Amino acid sequence: MNKFLIIQTASIGDVILATPVLEKLHHFFPEAKIDILLKAGNENLFNDHPFLNNVLIWNKSGKKYRNFINIIKTIRKRNYDYVINIQRFASSGLITFMSGAKNKIGFNKNPFSLFFSKRIKHTIKSGNKHESERNLELIRSITDSTSFPVKIYPSKKDYDSMSQYKTIQYLCIAPASLWFTKQYPIKKWVEFISEIDNAYKIYFLGSKNDYKICEEIIKTSKHSNSLNLAGKLNFLESAALMKDAKMNYVNDSAPLHIASAVNAPVTAIYCSTVPEFGFGPLSDNSTVVQTKENLSCRPCGIHGFNSCPEKHFKCAFTIKKEELLKKISK
Repeated sequence: MNKFLIIQTASIGDVILATPVLEKLHHFFPEAKIDILLKAGNENLFNDHPFLNNVLIWNKSGKKYRNFINIIKTIRKRNYDYVINIQRFASSGLITFMSGAKNKIGFNKNPFSLFFSKRIKHTIKSGNKHESERNLELIRSITDSTSFPVKIYPSKKDYDSMSQYKTIQYLCIAPASLWFTKQYPIKKWVEFISEIDNAYKIYFLGSKNDYKICEEIIKTSKHSNSLNLAGKLNFLESAALMKDAKMNYVNDSAPLHIASAVNAPVTAIYCSTVPEFGFGPLSDNSTVVQTKENLSCRPCGIHGFNSCPEKHFKCAFTIKKEELLKKISK
């Protein structure tokens, strides 16, 4: 029986985009034991997952390096046949190198990839593959070239706990992002939400750090039929709520990938980044909204910035509210 370890200790969106690897490994090796290594805080995404054997957690806060050493010791004791490293950071590469696994697979961009048994080229450029497809290239040699979906598994309990919010038509909005230039501005969210009929309930989603932003938008937009759920739901509960929304409005951030992972309707707003980098929505009912102006500065990078490098943030402020409103009417 094969034993696999998948490593992805980056942010929640990156973890979700790693799930096709898990799905495909289970499909080709249904009797195998599959574990995944995550950073602390992301483990709830895999509560009661049907295909996972163990979720290993690296706590990067507090005694980060002692925990790092302990994780390596734990992995070596488990005698994995394959370690599949989806992350490109040096720390994950060192874990892979020290894992003791016979088969160490990862991307060539990882600083420790020289010590992997198989290195796969990873390229991010406009028009290239989706990131989930790039991840699947890691296991192509032991499976095949077919695609598998991003997927997470909210439980019956998650759906039942969200049923109280589903008695009327509703929208979900996740207005925040870790990066300023990936976040649709508060002023623009307010302009859009002020035009939404009060017959629609609006649920605001995000982490506890997003609660204040959501409160400000609700208060300023004066949409009386709104509820701030930021910080009150876990990942799988959020997914269960998004699944049945009339529409989910998100930035180029983790909630976009949560929507994709349960095939929820989604409108993804792209400010400084572009979906052609390979991080776009994958739901059947998905739409990308972005500026129609030809801006020479856009995209300004693969990732976001803490401020607009050009000081004008036109990539966000030139997106019209009508482009968002028409997604409701459809």
